[in-house]
Amino acid sequence: MVGRAEQTLKLFADNGIQHVRTHVDVTDPTLTGLKAMLEVRERMAQTVDLQIVAFPQEGLWSFPQGKELMEEAVRLGADVVGGIPHFEFTRDYGVESVQWLMALAHKHDLLVDVHCDEIDDPESRFLEVLAAEALRLDYGSRVTASHTCAMGSYNDHYCSRLFRLLQKSGLRFLSMPTESLHLQGRFDGYPKRRGLTRVPELLDAGLKVAFGQDSIRDPWYPLGNGNMLRTLDVGLHACHMLGMGWIDRSLELITDNGAAALDLKEYGIGEGLPARCVVLQGGSPYEVLLGQLPVLASVRDGRVLVDRRS
Repeated sequence: MVGRAEQTLKLFADNGIQHVRTHVDVTDPTLTGLKAMLEVRERMAQTVDLQIVAFPQEGLWSFPQGKELMEEAVRLGADVVGGIPHFEFTRDYGVESVQWLMALAHKHDLLVDVHCDEIDDPESRFLEVLAAEALRLDYGSRVTASHTCAMGSYNDHYCSRLFRLLQKSGLRFLSMPTESLHLQGRFDGYPKRRGLTRVPELLDAGLKVAFGQDSIRDPWYPLGNGNMLRTLDVGLHACHMLGMGWIDRSLELITDNGAAALDLKEYGIGEGLPARCVVLQGGSPYEVLLGQLPVLASVRDGRVLVDRRS
């Protein structure tokens, strides 16, 4: 597991990625994956900053000792508390799991990243529970709602009320366009839903939304290669965001907004900040997306990790 993870992080680094958040299944009673990623986090620290999410793949309430395993994962050194409320056996279980994981993260001053409503069911509404808890605890900037695919199936009347809560809470959002297009809509006839959250609407509401790649060469997404320009390209197509206004600001979906979701305190180009940057090939976001050429250079703390100038 350590070897495969290091191979993947080197692939990311070659694409200019210097920050990675990984979800590790902690419904494995041995916590083997978590222990492996804790080792990888140290071994790869000079190349990538790795955030580890303690992720209860089988649920917190629906899996024996789910809560105890989560607490042990936090004790061992996980950076982020995860959850998957729509996968719990009942809605009540899902609500209780969100409230419990938020309390755990708040107690230990940890970030939160919840697989939230990754389903086409318009009645899956755990996002409102997560946002309400984040608002109650004044914790929204440290909480990420990942996927929120069901929002693509919510009716507009409900969304008008939901967005008021989302804006007050200040949640961060992560959408995985390639994975959602692959996984969602499988029970639909025609027309088939795209299964993505309301990316442009969330951005218009002033909320931070980033595109990510959820999987690398596994059943959830067999073509994952760590190329965020491809992810951005697919996301803009799927979300009807090919107007020049969206294209001109599109790179924030894989840079600034991702940094906000990871709660990076020292990020950007400025005096006193870490000497880290990525150089893309193109004179504008439009040219970068048209060419989708490999990263020209990647600099980390003054060290050149990637150099394709020759």
